[in-house]
Amino acid sequence: MLSSSGERPPYPRSVLSVNVGRAKAVEYTDAPSGRTGIDKLPAEGAVRVAAPGPKGAGASGVAGDAVCDLRFHGGDDRAVYAFAREDLDRWERELERPLAHGSFGENLTTTGLDVNGALIGERWRVGPEVVLEVTGGRIPCRTFAGSLGEQGWVRRFTRDGAPGALLRVIVPGDVRAGDPVEVVHRPEHDITVSLLFRAVTIERELLPSTLVAAQWMESGLRAVAEEYTAKYVP
Repeated sequence: MLSSSGERPPYPRSVLSVNVGRAKAVEYTDAPSGRTGIDKLPAEGAVRVAAPGPKGAGASGVAGDAVCDLRFHGGDDRAVYAFAREDLDRWERELERPLAHGSFGENLTTTGLDVNGALIGERWRVGPEVVLEVTGGRIPCRTFAGSLGEQGWVRRFTRDGAPGALLRVIVPGDVRAGDPVEVVHRPEHDITVSLLFRAVTIERELLPSTLVAAQWMESGLRAVAEEYTAKYVP
């Protein structure tokens, strides 16, 4: 099957592109700097992927990729962001506009991989050496909406429930377009990226059940689940 860019992936599950963004000044961000790196483009050749450091200090785990608001982006638990080409193709039809690889600010545009059905704590080997671990889903923000120029985008994206996966780097290395992706570990629970996303956003009654995956969650999402549970569960 061809992607919308005309590429034929070499493996059933693979990376179609590795995307990086340069910082630029925009009017539609809440970042104190007034800048964003959400506008990402496919990189050529191998790109280094490594743990960037703790939340609030580390930026992107993808070399050359700008993170301009460390309050909400970057850090070890959100080092890499993956989004499925299949979901971009679906949004192309709904929005009636082309969406290139990287259009949603993702670092990895994948194909053949159930990104939103991935379990929290699931591990992927990308290429010959890199291992990534799923930590949660991307929460949409004003900058994301502004970059697309779609009215009501945050609500629409949230209700769709397919946010793409945030990942931490377990084993660093180089990643390039065409690399295969292999699921090498799935933890023994049923909390998926999509379920955790719905719990944190519009179905908060699900939050207590997500804590079986707490040890693998992105720290901000875990805090939401723990605080809700402490407040509402006897």
